[in-house]
Amino acid sequence: MNYPKVFADFHNTDVLGRLRLNCIGTIEDLATQNIELQDGQLLTLYSEDLEVDGVVQYSTEENLWVAAIDWNAIKQLEDFLVQEKLLNS
Repeated sequence: MNYPKVFADFHNTDVLGRLRLNCIGTIEDLATQNIELQDGQLLTLYSEDLEVDGVVQYSTEENLWVAAIDWNAIKQLEDFLVQEKLLNS
């Protein structure tokens, strides 16, 4: 399924392993797409050559938005390129 695509820093996580949604690239993508974050919202999070779907949550401990992701479901861009070549062959 296609969810809004928003930049995230995969090295910027909280103690629960959720991606913090507070870096400049994230804020710019949210503003450009007029996205107002809310609990339970689904997003596709990306960073350079990584991509994964996540669920937005508000972290009351840190007073900021985060996204819970399945770290085992992260896809690398090169995987997409291989799939695309196979489909177009």
